[in-house]
Amino acid sequence: MEYTIKKFAQLSGVSARTLRYYDEIDLLKPARINSAGYRIYGAKEVERLQQILFYRQLDLQLAEIKNILDAPDFDVEQALNDQWQQLSQKKADIERLLTAVEQTLDHYQGEKKMSDQEKFMAFKKQKITENESKYGAEIRTKYGEKTIDASNQRFLNSTAAQLQEKATTEQQLFEKLQAYVQNTQSDLAKEIFDLHKQWLSYTWTSYSAEAHRGLGLMYVSDERFTRYYDRHFVGAARALNDIIQQFAH
Repeated sequence: MEYTIKKFAQLSGVSARTLRYYDEIDLLKPARINSAGYRIYGAKEVERLQQILFYRQLDLQLAEIKNILDAPDFDVEQALNDQWQQLSQKKADIERLLTAVEQTLDHYQGEKKMSDQEKFMAFKKQKITENESKYGAEIRTKYGEKTIDASNQRFLNSTAAQLQEKATTEQQLFEKLQAYVQNTQSDLAKEIFDLHKQWLSYTWTSYSAEAHRGLGLMYVSDERFTRYYDRHFVGAARALNDIIQQFAH
């Protein structure tokens, strides 16, 4: 079965304008251009667009999706299995949040009292689930099951005040790191290191300089970590790693 771009747009729910853009960036090329100059899409393009939409639901950027689909070892069956697992996790996250909303409604309607700890538990569990999904395999291999489980439990047991302190510490860390990168204020380096070490203390059960250096290296060697830090400003991950390697002894 073949489709013109108009028919393909109607079939998929993806606008013709978006399909043209996907063609321009080499994400989804038509099977051919007919004699009238129209883009024609076939079975392979149908399968590829479905994959693109699956990955978009997982919040991947178009460039990331293109790299995945164009990889020589890309396997559609394995991709579908991975997507099923990730979407199932998202479903579980939503169900957990719905339960939390229901419990909170009961609390305000006087049917059930919630402790302050319970009010934030669903969000904490969701955060842990997200971290495990993104980095779980790497950090568990590097630091061990017991260490990561203990860290997760420490986070679950943290109070609202401690979570606020952690968020404030992270904000201060990036503010000073940006000043360090933009102005090369070397006098801030030790202060940035201390802030990062303090930030780790909210989840780490004990401090290890070796583990700290290893984490810094992951910031620059793993694009997921790099993306997390560089979302604040370009060069954040590299600068933070350089500081960690300098002071973590």
